[in-house]
Amino acid sequence: MAKANMSLTKVAMPEQEAQVRNKNYQEVALGYTAGMAIEEAQRCLNCKNSPCIAGCPVNVRIPEFITLVAEGSFLEAAALVKSTNSLPAICGRVCPQETQCEELCVRKKKGEPVAIGRLERFVADYAMTQGGEQMEKTPANGHKVAIIGSGPAGLTCAGDLAKLGYEVTVFEALHTPGGVLVYGIPEFRLPKALVREEIASVEAMGVEIIPNMVIGKSLTLDELLEEEGFEAVFVGSGAGLPKFQKIPGENLNGVYSANEFLTRINLMKAYNFPHNNTPVRVGASAAIVGGGNVAMDAARCAKRMGAETVYIVYRRSEVEMPARVEEVHHAKEEGIIFKILTNPTQIFGDANGYVRAMECVEMELGEPDDSGRRRPVVKKGSEHIIDVETVVISIGNSPNPLIKDTTPGLDTESWGGIIADEETGQTSHKAVFAGGDTVTGAATVILAMGAGKKAATAIDEYIRLSTEIHNY
Repeated sequence: MAKANMSLTKVAMPEQEAQVRNKNYQEVALGYTAGMAIEEAQRCLNCKNSPCIAGCPVNVRIPEFITLVAEGSFLEAAALVKSTNSLPAICGRVCPQETQCEELCVRKKKGEPVAIGRLERFVADYAMTQGGEQMEKTPANGHKVAIIGSGPAGLTCAGDLAKLGYEVTVFEALHTPGGVLVYGIPEFRLPKALVREEIASVEAMGVEIIPNMVIGKSLTLDELLEEEGFEAVFVGSGAGLPKFQKIPGENLNGVYSANEFLTRINLMKAYNFPHNNTPVRVGASAAIVGGGNVAMDAARCAKRMGAETVYIVYRRSEVEMPARVEEVHHAKEEGIIFKILTNPTQIFGDANGYVRAMECVEMELGEPDDSGRRRPVVKKGSEHIIDVETVVISIGNSPNPLIKDTTPGLDTESWGGIIADEETGQTSHKAVFAGGDTVTGAATVILAMGAGKKAATAIDEYIRLSTEIHNY
């Protein structure tokens, strides 16, 4: 390995200028050049105990691939990453590395950690531009597995099972595969052409993806197992049922769930109306209620849709805000106004039933609640009005109840999540496994991928034992 680079700071990521990018949907972060990647890779200490790997839900062999980057062996580095991570170009962009692999980086003890996510993105992108080799199709082992949902959990489970020789069919409810990767995350954070390429690499392993198939309507889980010849099912259908504030005025025109707002923009390309048929009316001002990554995405989209003033309205302080620090930073740079310790109480409409304003109250933090965060308490007499034409509610989602309601014997939480073993994804229903947001509620792409990976291992073991397969 080349001589170590002992800089205390990461190589800066090139980005579009804030007041330019907030008017377009091109990617904000432009990516490392080869020289930048080598320079950053040389900051890795190649620790013997590799603590960073323990922080990665899909167990990427981090020091090994970074060593290859430092040597300029980019294709080899990409292949190494791909051996455990089916979606590296996606993970390199949207994973919260700062709380996972980079959190455990030894370099963080004195300065910034190695930019593991940026290097993962670099090698994945490089391999795509160089026509890097696709994973070879594994000889079939004669056994079939169904995957429900083509988001990160489903795609990861499908890819890992395909590597073991399973005939894998993915059933996707929407007309386009990708799940939250295509409907939830904006183009400026995750280009959809790149998602299509990552999905194509999974299909090249032999995975079949069938769109427009709503499991629970078109077919039930029991029908897949009993009539369609599948020996196991993995449910990775996500959490697409939005939660609302339950305040007066949420039925007015101009009030959206974040799911609807982002789906119209990202999947249906409302930003290109009328060339695409789906419109979104934003107006001159918008308020996004919530403080997670989805709220940041919605706010930044509203700005790009032409809103002059966009508020993030969040009932806790910025310290408690669950969004990634990078996303908050980018939103502020792009002109989003943060109204923290603020909570809406009602939404007002005009004579035609459209949003015209929102009443809010100021909050102060009390004792910690069940989440460990300090509970927000209303300040008396703090009511005030903000003028807005659009309100987007981004306070969380729960799973669609369709699978739960059509699958006898499938145990679920009171809020709708499927109950599954944390290590295997095994549910109460024979041959049914589950993982990702449908189990945990809305979380991160990489945690969903980690759940898909664990479930693939457990499904393989289940089928081996149940059919006495030998000599794999």
